Amino acid sequence: MSLVFLNDRAVRSATAFGSLNTGSMVFIKKLTASSSSTLSFVNGSSDVVLDSTYKEYLFTFNNIHPSNDGGVFEFNFSVDSGSNYNVAKTTTAFRAYHAESGSESQLAYEAGGDLAQGTGFQMLNLGDLGGDNDQSFSGAMTLFNPSSTTFIKHFISEANNSRSIDYTYHSFISGYGNTTSAINAIQFKNSSNNIDAGTIKLYGIKDS
Repeated sequence: MSLVFLNDRAVRSATAFGSLNTGSMVFIKKLTASSSSTLSFVNGSSDVVLDSTYKEYLFTFNNIHPSNDGGVFEFNFSVDSGSNYNVAKTTTAFRAYHAESGSESQLAYEAGGDLAQGTGFQMLNLGDLGGDNDQSFSGAMTLFNPSSTTFIKHFISEANNSRSIDYTYHSFISGYGNTTSAINAIQFKNSSNNIDAGTIKLYGIKDS
C-alpha cells in the first residue's frame, strides 16, 4: 500500500488530489463473541476469505471481554483448514504499562511473551485481562501474504487492555509463522476462560 505525503502548503493550495495509489480495505467477516471458547476464521467457511485474494489481511479486536479476570488473548495458525492450530512461530514482545492510580509505569521487553519455534498459542496482550464490566481488550493484527508457498508468514500486532489490577497495558507483538505452507485458518481464544463479549473483524487489503 503506497503512502502519500503532503505538507501544509501543498494541502492549502490543492484543488484536487486526483487518483492516489493508496489501496483499500475490503471487509470480509465479523465474528461476535457470546461466551465463546474460541473464534476462528477458516478460509472457504462461512464466507471467510483467507487466501491469495489479498497479500495483507487485517484483524481488528473491539472490546474483547473475558468471562472472568485472568488469562491472555491469544491466537494460532493452521495450514490444514483448522484441523490443527499448531504452526511453529518465532516472536518478540514489548509493552508499556501505567497504573490507574499513577503509582507505577514502565516500558520494557517482555521475555515471557515471546516464542522460539513454539507451536503453542501466541499471546497478544502482556498483562492478564480484567474481567470487570468496564474492562476489555482492543487492538489490531496484520498478517502478511498467508497464502505464500515460498516465504514464512509475518505478522505484527498492537493492542491495549485493562489489566485485572487496574493497569493499562499497551502491547507490541510481532513475529512469523515458520512455514512455507499456506496458512488458511486462524483461531483466537482466551487462555483461561471464555470470551464473554466483543467482536473481531477481518479485512483484506486490496492493491490499487
